[in-house]
Amino acid sequence: MFRRLTTSQLVADVAIAAICVLLRSALIGYQTSPMPLIVLGMGAALALRRASPVLALVVAWVFALGQMLTMQSPDISNAAILAVLYATARYGEGWVKWAGLVSAISGAFISTAYAVSTPYTGLATSGGISVGVLLSGIPNLLFGAGVGLTAALAVLGLSWTAGLLVKTRVTANVSRQSQLAAEQVVVVEQERNRIARDMHDVVAHSLAVVIAQADGARYARATDPGAVDDALTTISTTAREALADVRVLLGQLRHSQDVGPQPVLADLDRLVEQLRSSGLLVALEERGEPLILPTGKQLALYRIVQEALTNALRHGDVEREVSVVIDWSVDAAALTITNAVAAPATDAHVGHGLAGMRERALLVGGTFSAGPEGGSFVVRAGIPVLVAA
Repeated sequence: MFRRLTTSQLVADVAIAAICVLLRSALIGYQTSPMPLIVLGMGAALALRRASPVLALVVAWVFALGQMLTMQSPDISNAAILAVLYATARYGEGWVKWAGLVSAISGAFISTAYAVSTPYTGLATSGGISVGVLLSGIPNLLFGAGVGLTAALAVLGLSWTAGLLVKTRVTANVSRQSQLAAEQVVVVEQERNRIARDMHDVVAHSLAVVIAQADGARYARATDPGAVDDALTTISTTAREALADVRVLLGQLRHSQDVGPQPVLADLDRLVEQLRSSGLLVALEERGEPLILPTGKQLALYRIVQEALTNALRHGDVEREVSVVIDWSVDAAALTITNAVAAPATDAHVGHGLAGMRERALLVGGTFSAGPEGGSFVVRAGIPVLVAA
């Protein structure tokens, strides 16, 4: 029945009600009339309107009916009824809200009937009215009743409607804030997944190169000492680049700005040369007129190529050439990477790397497929220039 209010809200409601009662009490001329009690009742309803809209509505009804039963004239303190009706719609839940609407409608009819009938009731009580006078006043009575009812419905109904509109707006704002909070959670989770994919790409690629170079140096140590120096240089360069990339990712985890630029398609040649120096035979071919892609889509293409070549180095037949083809059309880039599968064939391609490549393609509105075809493993990705609406 009672809503939880802050101390400041309770103090404000009681203070406003007390001030209204004191100001109105100074205008009451007859202390013997029931109006002082009615004013106090309306003040109590005003004070309760936010803490308990249903109790405030009951109190307002009791004292309003008492005012009419004791034949009191409408009073400025009756304005508290408007605040109570507003509160039932603004703060009331379930049936309380609709009780406020019913009260507004029924109150309009009752108050109109009371206001129109009061002059005739007074005449009848004093014995100064006749049937003829009563019948002759019916047209004016009906007209006055119509005007009064319209005005009462407008005033009381608008008070309740204003409360409902404010409540609807507040509820919409709360819902919007909840939606934004939920979206923020999704964004954070997506960012974490992106960083995890980048970390996987960087570490897996770099370690694959380092392992290949280390193995090659170990085998070539006796026959080609110069190759050992080249291998160690490649290992050192790859490790430094990986360390720099990891620092970038750790900086993102700390919500800082990137400390270095993200790779783009122009960096593919350097990536291919790096893999070639690791012993992987790579043939990079571009067909058609290259398109200008947004940075995010260039990064997606680069990472897909990087991951596919890393998988080929780790799991494929390194003695056979890996084909990387970028086929440019008028509105998209079609990427095809084909590598021979080492015997015996395994499912080592299936894992975080494939899932990451697929998600990268889908996030930029593209397509992705990967799987064995004959004796090869083929990765295909389509990256559109524009994402379809």
